[in-house]
Amino acid sequence: MDETPDPEVVGLAARIFALARRGETDALAAHVDAGAPVNLANDRGDSLVMLAAYHGHAATVAALLARGADPDAVNDRGQTPLAGAVFKGEEAVVCALLAGGADPEAGTPSAVDTARMFGKADLLELFGTG
Repeated sequence: MDETPDPEVVGLAARIFALARRGETDALAAHVDAGAPVNLANDRGDSLVMLAAYHGHAATVAALLARGADPDAVNDRGQTPLAGAVFKGEEAVVCALLAGGADPEAGTPSAVDTARMFGKADLLELFGTG
């Protein structure tokens, strides 16, 4: 059995990851609605939600979560989308993730630990730990 990935599938996945990074919500949602896995992750374990969160796209994060994306999916380094959003100081993304059920204590370091590490008291208050 040939284990070589289909170049067309690899290309499509690359385009879908790029949509998440750029915050192209409508186009990304259309791909997911057409059958692309909402929890698709790249070779580093970064999910679509992680990419959208890290790049500051709250509407894209919300759209993915509304379609069943896991708000706490950890990447290969143990990081969650919420911790990434805290690190980047993306309050709107933090709020979208919390509304979507993200756990501030998930991951290593957790979002709470990240907020403490970088002195983000305003975000700690959102977690109820401030």
